Amino acid sequence: MLFISIFFGVLKVKGIGISISFLIISFAQLETEMTELKVDGMTCATCASTVTRYLQKKGMSDVFVDFSSGEVRFHGGEKMLTEIKEGIEDLGYHVHSEDEHDHGGGTGFPGSIESKFFFSLALTIPFWAMMIVHFEFLHSLWFQFAIALPVYVLGVFYFGRSAYHSLRSGSPNMDVLIFLGSSSAFFYSVVKGFFLHDEMNVFFETSSSIITLVLLGNLIEHRSVKQTRASVASLLKMQVQTARLVSFFGEEKFEVISEIHAHDIRKGNYLLVNSGDRIPADGIIAWGSGEADESMITGESLPVMKQLNDSVTGGTTLISGAVKFKVTATGKHSALSQIIELVKAAQAQKPRMQKLADQITGWFVPAVMGASALALLINIFLLHHSLTQSLMNSVAVLVIACPCAMGLATPTAVMVGLGKAARKGILLKGSDTLETISSIRQIVFDKTGTLTTGKFKIGKLEIFSGTEEEIKSAITGLEKFSSHPLAISLLNEMKNFPPMKFLDVQELKGEGVSGRDEEGNFYFIGSNRSESEEENNLFNIALTKNNSLLALIQMEDEIREGAAEAIQFFRARGIKTILLSGDSQLRCKKIADELEMDECMSEQKPAEKLHFIRQCVKQQPTAMVGDGINDAPALTQSNLGISLANSTQMAMDSAQIILLSGNLKSLPAAFHVGKHTLLTIKQNLFWAFFYNALAIPVAGAGFLSPTLSALSMAFSDVVVIGNSLRLRMKKIF
Repeated sequence: MLFISIFFGVLKVKGIGISISFLIISFAQLETEMTELKVDGMTCATCASTVTRYLQKKGMSDVFVDFSSGEVRFHGGEKMLTEIKEGIEDLGYHVHSEDEHDHGGGTGFPGSIESKFFFSLALTIPFWAMMIVHFEFLHSLWFQFAIALPVYVLGVFYFGRSAYHSLRSGSPNMDVLIFLGSSSAFFYSVVKGFFLHDEMNVFFETSSSIITLVLLGNLIEHRSVKQTRASVASLLKMQVQTARLVSFFGEEKFEVISEIHAHDIRKGNYLLVNSGDRIPADGIIAWGSGEADESMITGESLPVMKQLNDSVTGGTTLISGAVKFKVTATGKHSALSQIIELVKAAQAQKPRMQKLADQITGWFVPAVMGASALALLINIFLLHHSLTQSLMNSVAVLVIACPCAMGLATPTAVMVGLGKAARKGILLKGSDTLETISSIRQIVFDKTGTLTTGKFKIGKLEIFSGTEEEIKSAITGLEKFSSHPLAISLLNEMKNFPPMKFLDVQELKGEGVSGRDEEGNFYFIGSNRSESEEENNLFNIALTKNNSLLALIQMEDEIREGAAEAIQFFRARGIKTILLSGDSQLRCKKIADELEMDECMSEQKPAEKLHFIRQCVKQQPTAMVGDGINDAPALTQSNLGISLANSTQMAMDSAQIILLSGNLKSLPAAFHVGKHTLLTIKQNLFWAFFYNALAIPVAGAGFLSPTLSALSMAFSDVVVIGNSLRLRMKKIF
């Protein structure tokens, strides 16, 4: 299993001159490394299903097979890789070695599917010309046989070999139907024409048309499926091929800049990036500044200012300025590479609906063969058609049936949907998540770091003794010795006030900071321990001098950008919104009321959060949005765990959705893409089942010739793929 976690955060300590932002993505493969193969000879989705079933029978997990690119990936099998390769070869496909190029499998026929189609088309056009013009030579038996034979032999190598191996493996695919249909028409014509001398009832054009039109369908299918993978392809294009290496020589660190290939970049190298260049690797800026376009990673359209000690992410673009940075991650360890792997891993997983479709596809071919035989018998014995007409109707049943549409219904929609989400900075860890999203009826939010930014500001300062300048100087003088988030926020708020000088400064973790001024007065700033419950809830921090109260400070957390829009989005759709936090009741209620949330649960310990989520899940499907270590158990127990990119690693390991932008505006977008992708899958499956349920009886009754049946089958896949591509163009967020 893959576990991919993403950590994105910003830490700015302006009071002490440090500004650090970072993006770390850790990639852990707990079991085995992913095995990748390049396989030639897969013509359609059923071929991919055949290879998938074989690998699963061998005990492989996370199997992903893309027939359009020939890409095969799975976990496990390192010790039996040779056996697996031989098994795939036995299925009728060719496994490429690393340095091998595709030469068409060595059949002597054109290698690419385009070449096969145009070769077949050139020899089939004369048959179609017979319907328009009446040249005598076109009707010659020997001429028809001469141009039909090469096409049929091509069909034997392309469809027949695959059909044979699929039958041998016990997993018959669609090529069995195509081969039976074209062979029946071809050999019936040979017998009729050459042995029974009945040249008027030969169907060489049927054999050639079936092969040519199915090749056309495969060609369109290949090209269309590649378009569904365009989002991942666009991420791959972000990977830079070259970089400018900065080398240092001599004691004076004389710089020499040279161009190197991206494969030669090493951790610790210094690279130069100028305005307009793509950043070639992840790193930390050592010199310069500029604005970076990170929209392809986070989905945010606004440029991000990058300065000294800020992080840069490989694949993003520096749109202004120039920087030199130290490389921290390259290749498969970079943020971009691991985002791509996460998307690929999610696309490899199958939703529950597709698993049902796969089960149906498994017995589809035998069922169609039975339907074809039944159509032949019904036409002969019940409808009293001639043997010729009955055979043509039977062949029409074979070639019109299309299991490919069922096989393509889900993968094409999932590829488009997950890719579209990834380009908006929304990462979904599995395609099952798409189904879960649509079922959610209530969503639970953590407060600090989720609904709020975790960046505090002064809400109220109440002074009991001394001047404002004295109070603020004392605060900055003490808090500069602390690294607590509240201390950092106070320093940022009061940076214009000179710090008071203190001696014997001590910081007590969880309590506060104490020190003595030059006159020996004892100052302390820390948690407010007021006996008043209301006051204690309102004021977080107290400042004392010689144990006398000088001031109380109320620190407020800023509501995260997009939080209000996200809450309104869910409320408008009847989805219950709940705030769940360990913070005080007064602070939680203030946030919940401001955001108009339906319910507020405060002062909840991690165990109580977990119990609450379990109760929610029992009532109705529940999503949980959290960011901290204490949220991880609750995220795991919810139906759908959601985490922001500035969350802890444990929280993101427990989540199924990660919002890279850190903006809650992406949350409605994630629900939109889930809803529309699931709708597209349902539409595709409906069409696939409806087409076959209608087409097979129509063909069996003789309403469609084998040629028109082959044409219908070829374009049934196009409808499914076209509907999936429509999702790519649809404006859903």
